[in-house]
Amino acid sequence: MDGVTELGWGYLDTPVGQVSVACSDAGVARVTYGPPSGPGPAGGSLASVLLEAALEELSDYFGGRLKRFNVPVDLGSAQGSRRAVLSTLHRTVGFGQTITYGGLADRAGLTATGPDGTAPDGGPDGTGPGSFVPPARVVGQIMASNPVALIVPCHRVVAGTGLGGYSGGTGTDVKHWLLVFEGALPATLDWDPRGPYRPHAATREAQPTGPAPGSASA
Repeated sequence: MDGVTELGWGYLDTPVGQVSVACSDAGVARVTYGPPSGPGPAGGSLASVLLEAALEELSDYFGGRLKRFNVPVDLGSAQGSRRAVLSTLHRTVGFGQTITYGGLADRAGLTATGPDGTAPDGGPDGTGPGSFVPPARVVGQIMASNPVALIVPCHRVVAGTGLGGYSGGTGTDVKHWLLVFEGALPATLDWDPRGPYRPHAATREAQPTGPAPGSASA
């Protein structure tokens, strides 16, 4: 289909489980938890070069050797408030930092503007006329569907009274582990540097997937 960008997938095992990465020729388009959703990239393509770089940077991140990702991010067709929020998060909330949902809404310019309090930029984020959704909640909805976890660090977005939600991996235990790992939260007595639910997991880089989608080493 015209306009559809093919993604090349790879994966690596991490302390928070298997993490899959997909790249286009423009950058990292997906970072998800679990097995890859497609085949590896064509050999020699720009996507394959970017995928190798992304996997190496994620391996270095979990190994404690990298605090800022340098690979480009491809947000694809994201527009309006969704693109603004994800781009602002990616640019401004660094390793070891957190921001509240409301704080990110303010930083990205998602403030109520109409006389009825309607947030800007109507559309799939629930901000259309007559359907007011508080900007902080809009940010929560965008975080729940963040296509590039970890690199666009939705785990660093927290509620004003606690962690808030997290849709990656097994949920808030992964979010808590990542924030302790980055030093944004103090370690609890039961925090394990080897991972929140895989006590023997070891960080390692994996090669891009082959022709069989979803295949993974044990």
